[in-house]
Parts: sequence; structure tokens; C-alpha cells
Amino acid sequence: MDDGQQTVSWGRQLARQALLIAVSAVTLYPVLWVVKLAVSPQASMGGGFNPLPTGFTLAHFERVLTARDTLGNLLFPIQLANSLTVSIATTLVGIVLSTTAGYAFSRFDFPGKDAGMKAFLVTQMFPGVVMAVPLYILMDELGLLNSMAGLTLVYSTTSVPFSVWMLKGYFDTIPRDLEEAALVDGASQWTIFTRVILPLATPAIVVTGLFSFMTAWNEFILAATFLSGERHMTLPTVLYGYVDENSTDWAPFAAGAILVSLPVMALFFVLQRHLVGGLTAGGVKG
Repeated sequence: MDDGQQTVSWGRQLARQALLIAVSAVTLYPVLWVVKLAVSPQASMGGGFNPLPTGFTLAHFERVLTARDTLGNLLFPIQLANSLTVSIATTLVGIVLSTTAGYAFSRFDFPGKDAGMKAFLVTQMFPGVVMAVPLYILMDELGLLNSMAGLTLVYSTTSVPFSVWMLKGYFDTIPRDLEEAALVDGASQWTIFTRVILPLATPAIVVTGLFSFMTAWNEFILAATFLSGERHMTLPTVLYGYVDENSTDWAPFAAGAILVSLPVMALFFVLQRHLVGGLTAGGVKG
């Protein structure tokens, strides 16, 4: 390679690195601002474009973590438990129903198969808030208002249809020859599903489970609609409480936002080895 080609190659590398640095800076800038608001002694939305804090304090985190109800009980552990209960329950319901339904739609022919898949798709065309009124009426009739079971049921109506589509596409990529070989060896349909199909579909199951968890963990509009009382609130609804029509208490809001994001970040680190394969799950049909 002559000097001219080396110069061009170095120029391209520098351009790529500069572009990556610029994209990373744009991506991290809002995150740094949230951190600045959370740790600055005098947090406000002013102060120019500098995203770095000029001071440091943990008082805003302490305010969020030590908030108490009228009886003097700490609220954060209760609200954290509420969020974890709803999110984990929604994830389990989503995985159990979507794996079985997705496998059935992928492998079996039955009346209404195409209509059922289209019906799942139609449910994804409308945001959850559109269904708030009918869901509220149904939950009121069933006595599920202000309960974690009712909120789990509501969140599952959003996560299950998407998860079924996701897993159905992934199951389509798994060769049927593996199931036929297991049948020849005397395996039952349930054994094939649990011992052959599910292990192969682990990346897709991880991604759909993470989607279900994040859907339940981050949602606050429906939670604020169906839940009442500080002890029944989930963490996103607590953050919403720092915002009113006249002002926003940015410092504890930012501190709470960081605390709320930590479990999701931890899940990403734990499950990252499965995410690369799962993110393209169902993208092609084998």
C-alpha cells in the first residue's frame, strides 16, 4: 500500500471515529444532565449547556429513599416491591402464554389461525391509554382496582400479543427435522416443546421477557389510573408525583429516575450474552 492509500485509509478511520464520538456525545448528553440534576446541590434546568455538575450531594437520593407515609413507614421499599411484583408477574405471564401460543401458531394448522395472528397485530395498533376506560370498567366489575393482580392483567394485554408475534417468527426458523427426529425416538409433543424447542429459543425468550419486564416497569399512565394511595403506587407513578401543572421538582425527579433505571440496566448486563441472538429473532424464516 503506497503513502497515498495509507493517508486515505487513516482519513477514513479518523472520520469514523469522529462520527462515533459525536453520536456518543449526543446520546450521553441527556443522561449526563439527569445525573447533574440528581447530584447538584442547587438543581435546576438552567445553568447553560454544561452537563457536568458544579457540586455534589446525595440529599436528593436521600429524599426519595426516605420518604414516609402518614404512619411513618418508609414508602420506597414498598413501592419498589410493587414494581418488582407487577413486572416479574407480567414477565412470567407473557413468557408462559406467548411461548405456548407462539409454538402453536408456528407448528399447527387450525381454524382461525390467520385471523388470530391478525387480531394480535391489530391490538398493537392502539396505545394502552386508549383502552384505559374499558379496562377501568372491567377491573372495577371484577374487583381488581388498586391491586397488583389487576395491573398485571392490564400489562399482559399489551405484552402478550407482541411476544406471540416475536416467538412465532423465531419458532418458524427452527427446523422441523429436529422435532421429527425426537418423535422417532419416542418423545411426546410436550417433551419436544420443553426439551428441544425451548432451549433453542432461549435468545428470543430472553428478549421477549425483557420487553415484558420493561413494559411493566416503565409504564405509569395506566398505573396512575388504576392505583390509588401511596402504598399501592409503583415507582414510575411516584416520579410522576414530582410533576404538577405549575412546577416540577427536578432534583428528586432526576434522582428517582436514576434509581428506577438501575434494575433495567442490571438486567441488560446479566442477559447481554443472549441479546445479540435474540434481537434478530423472527427476522427471517428458515
